[in-house]
Amino acid sequence: MKHWIAGAALMLTAAATQAADLQAGKAKSAVCAACHGANGISIIPDYPNLAGQKVKYLQSSIKAYRDGERKNPIMSPMASGLSDADIANIAAYFASLPAGG
Repeated sequence: MKHWIAGAALMLTAAATQAADLQAGKAKSAVCAACHGANGISIIPDYPNLAGQKVKYLQSSIKAYRDGERKNPIMSPMASGLSDADIANIAAYFASLPAGG
């Protein structure tokens, strides 16, 4: 049963990643590289790594910055112009990257 649940979760994550446009996410995330690294691994200790994070976590975090539910002087303005599709693409792109860089 545990293997079935883990397999189903993996397939759902893969399906969410495939539904998004990874190339559009990569292009839109170019500005993210300044703080979060070109490969999603930050070289700045206070900034989180984005590579290998879960799609839903990234989407909810970016939407929270965009919608003002989560406030940050850097991230809030960066996320303010993103559409839901942009966020889905960016989240899928970073989720597709290997967590170790």
